[in-house]
Amino acid sequence: MNAAQQHLLDTYRAARRGEAAPPAPGTHTVRTAHEIQQWRRFQAVVTDPDSRLRGRARRGGRPGIVALLRRLTARSGQRTPRTP
Repeated sequence: MNAAQQHLLDTYRAARRGEAAPPAPGTHTVRTAHEIQQWRRFQAVVTDPDSRLRGRARRGGRPGIVALLRRLTARSGQRTPRTP
């Protein structure tokens, strides 16, 4: 059963029970996507910058991140082992 068929079934059930019809599929998709984007931006601001850099390097993010981490740790007197 696809979303349109499920919506029609839910609308029929709501009409039989005297309830309000549910919203059509995709009605709140844009708003939900915007809220998810806002949440990710908020999380990016409140998380610790060091953990963000380490997480990106661990996940294989931008190639420049690993080099940046090496430079930062080299300045502080610590060395990170090179990975092949």
